Amino acid sequence: MQEYSIKRGFKDGLADRAKDGLVKYFDTEPEVKGGHFSISFGSFTLLEAWINDKGNMFVVDTVSDAKLYETHSEEEADKIVLDTNKRFRGYLEYVTGYNTKERKKKATDAVKGAD
Repeated sequence: MQEYSIKRGFKDGLADRAKDGLVKYFDTEPEVKGGHFSISFGSFTLLEAWINDKGNMFVVDTVSDAKLYETHSEEEADKIVLDTNKRFRGYLEYVTGYNTKERKKKATDAVKGAD
């Protein structure tokens, strides 16, 4: 499970973006249960996303397909993993407002602040 900060101005409509982004980036309508949005796509057997109770963090839990390389050729599996990761990064930026570099800096700063 990973928590992501939300960029200022991105908190309004956060739940809608979290849900709509799954359709936009993964072409999959999510299952909605208790404020959690769940899909299965590519190298993820499960991608579950929700907003924390305080409404200030975006939470994502993923489960990777451990048998992907057993059920596909290495080349096909690599393509699936790369495509899934690209879509996931786009989804995170769409929802949080932060690109990969900004999310990494936020995470690094959070760890340094916890020391």
